[in-house]
Amino acid sequence: MKKMNEDIEKILISKEDIALKVKETAFKISGDYLDKEPVLVGILKGSVVFFSDLIREMNISLFIDFMAVSSYGESAVSSGEVKLVKDLDRSVADKHVIIVEDIVDTGKTLSFLKKQLLNKGALSVKIACLLDKPERRETDINADYVCFEIPDDFVVGYGLDYSEKYRNLPDICVLKRNVYEKQN
Repeated sequence: MKKMNEDIEKILISKEDIALKVKETAFKISGDYLDKEPVLVGILKGSVVFFSDLIREMNISLFIDFMAVSSYGESAVSSGEVKLVKDLDRSVADKHVIIVEDIVDTGKTLSFLKKQLLNKGALSVKIACLLDKPERRETDINADYVCFEIPDDFVVGYGLDYSEKYRNLPDICVLKRNVYEKQN
C-alpha cells in the first residue's frame, strides 16, 4: 500500500505555523465580533479542520452552521459552475455571518455563497480563509481574514483534498504534479 507522503513534493506550511496563525486569526475575529454573536458557516468538506481549530480558539458567543458546494468533483480543475449541495440548517436573517473557507482561489464559490447569505437576510457577510491564492482570482472578492497567502501550487492537507484524499495530513503540502495530472 502506497503512503500518502510519497505523493507530496514538499511541505509548504507546517502544522506549527498553522496553529499559530489560526490562533492569531481567531483572536482578531473575536475582537471584531465581541458583542455580535456571529454565525460561523463552515464550507464542507475542506474547511472542517480549519473551522474546528478556529472556533476552539475564539472566546466569544457564536453559532455554527455548514454549507456544502461543489465545483471541482474529482478533478484538479474547477468546472466553473458552483452547485449548492447542502444549505444552512438555521436562519441567518438579521445575523452577522462569517464564511469559513479552506482556500480562496478563483473566488467564484465565495462570490456565490456571499450572495446567497445576503439574500437570506444576513446583516453582514465576512470571509475567513486559511489560504488565499490572489493570482488565481477571477471575481472581485477578497477574504477579510487570511491566514496565509500562497503561490499557485496544488495544495493538500489540513482538510484540503485531491479526489477526497490527503485531508488528514497535518501540514499544508504541495502535491506532486504527476499525481493530479495523470487523472485529467
